[in-house]
Amino acid sequence: MKVKKYRVKTMKEAMDRIRGELGREAVILNSKAVKTGGFLGLFKTKKLEVIAAVERGIQSATSVKKREEKLKQQAAPSLQYEELLLEIKSLKEAVSSSSAEKKFSSYPEAVKEVFVHLENQGIQESIIDEMMPLLLEKYFLGEANVVKEAKHYIKDLMIPLYTEKKAKKCINLVGPTGVGKTTTLAKLAAKYILQDGKSVAFITTDTYRVSAISQLKTYADILNVPLLVCYNRGEFEKALEKFVSYDHIIIDTAGRNYRDEQYVKALQSFIPFQNNMDTHLVLALTAKQNDMEQIVSRFSSLPIQSFLFTKSDETSSLGAIINMMHKYKKPVYYITNGQDVPDDLLSVTEYNIANFLFEEE
Repeated sequence: MKVKKYRVKTMKEAMDRIRGELGREAVILNSKAVKTGGFLGLFKTKKLEVIAAVERGIQSATSVKKREEKLKQQAAPSLQYEELLLEIKSLKEAVSSSSAEKKFSSYPEAVKEVFVHLENQGIQESIIDEMMPLLLEKYFLGEANVVKEAKHYIKDLMIPLYTEKKAKKCINLVGPTGVGKTTTLAKLAAKYILQDGKSVAFITTDTYRVSAISQLKTYADILNVPLLVCYNRGEFEKALEKFVSYDHIIIDTAGRNYRDEQYVKALQSFIPFQNNMDTHLVLALTAKQNDMEQIVSRFSSLPIQSFLFTKSDETSSLGAIINMMHKYKKPVYYITNGQDVPDDLLSVTEYNIANFLFEEE
């Protein structure tokens, strides 16, 4: 085992040096505040003393990658080269397995529990890496509860994304098929009517599925909300004029295969995206994050104000919420957690977003 001691100003500085010198597989054995320097016992400065170690037999993923790239550049295709690549592949798998099992094993129990929980929730590695030095420093200095500190960190990440929360007159829901747009639309309408005392009208452009119109009509009848079905842009603009006296006009769009480029182009030709219209991209939390990112890419030509996540009750991993907000710098409008209208609609703010990750109301 290789052990090194570091004296640094912050835990972030220590983590950067440890990763650079010992690799990502290194673990922190101890950390404490010390006073150094000064003159005749005066004017000493406060620093952190961090002791880290790494098993000599474990090579970092970075060093493995560098070795592979060097071989590709220098070695001619040969049997020996192929054997070396197989050896490297095997080594990579061993490193990955070792990292997965031991990644947080040497951290203090309270810190380890937070990191393991965030990783299990699917929080991307870069966010955990950024958070790690702060949580470790706070823990070793005894200045904060690590769960509370993690929640504060996430909240601070999200605060810049929330500016104006007031809903605009037209509320447009877009997204791929099967994410629950129509049910979510009904939940929004029920909230505005029953909780906020607002008047609401429905417009649907989803003429591809007869069942969608029938479902929305059922909700409209229950809520006593007018509904217009529009088959072209002219009818859509007339519907907007007809409902001009209502507080909110909620628009349902067709759910189609997001891989179809014509789908988004058809939306742009059908709906006049205006200044008084909020457009929310609906994403299902049961989808893989890679698929969500492809959906965002496909809809990037539309003026998307925020995300609306559905089906949170159908997954135990909610990290994609934070990951998507952080990557695309967009807030979350609402999260749905069931089929009940209007109950299963959760309001999201910069102050309660971290509670979802730690299973708190």
